[in-house]
Amino acid sequence: MTWNPDRYLQFSDERLRPAADLIARIPLAHPIQVVDLGCGAGNVTRLLGARWPEARITGLDSAPEMLARARSALPEIRFELAGVEHWSPEEPLDLLFSNAALHWVEDHESLFPRLLDQLAPGGVLAVQMPGNFDAPSHRSIRELAASPDWSARLGDARMGAVLPMADYHRLLAPRCSRLSLWETTYWQPLQGAQPVLDWLRGTTLVPFLSRLDDDAQATFLGALAPRLATAYPPGPDGAVLFPFRRIFLVAQR
Repeated sequence: MTWNPDRYLQFSDERLRPAADLIARIPLAHPIQVVDLGCGAGNVTRLLGARWPEARITGLDSAPEMLARARSALPEIRFELAGVEHWSPEEPLDLLFSNAALHWVEDHESLFPRLLDQLAPGGVLAVQMPGNFDAPSHRSIRELAASPDWSARLGDARMGAVLPMADYHRLLAPRCSRLSLWETTYWQPLQGAQPVLDWLRGTTLVPFLSRLDDDAQATFLGALAPRLATAYPPGPDGAVLFPFRRIFLVAQR
């Protein structure tokens, strides 16, 4: 998949809110070894550096185009090209942080215990992931991709997934001294001619559009746009209210 940092950062304030809320719940005063797993363009890595300026922070991501933006914005921070699936740190971590990234990775049954094992005693795994895969926006994408016109090219495209919250408790609680799980729905007023489509083009639609040439992308987006406009009409002030559920966990080893 090819990511577009400019498109992703179009709604940077809205995308940062869950990360800031997660950082505020991390029970560490002075972590030293910190990794931002799935750091993207580095906008959240910047928040980690501001919260813990004495920490040694490393940002990891599998998208070279996002890392290029992160390195340009934050030359003082170390960034590495790495996928989550096979990555392991050189030494135990005080904080392993991941914002809106791990839903792209499969097999959470083994992934989350493995990530917890990368921590030093007392270290924290802090994760935020989208939990709105049953929202009208995401259903519309799946339904269109599964239609006769698109199923051959897009029928098996993956938009990510998460487990039920109870499963994360089952996987992590026996290994933790403290575990917090919660969810928040952010009611986001978005501006623009087709803001929900623009939001989705920055993230959820990436694996779908990456399979299509420019003409096919335009046709697919043209078919998706009216579905989204019906599901998310503008209000009296012209803003489109886009509710977005996110799930959080803070696990301390």
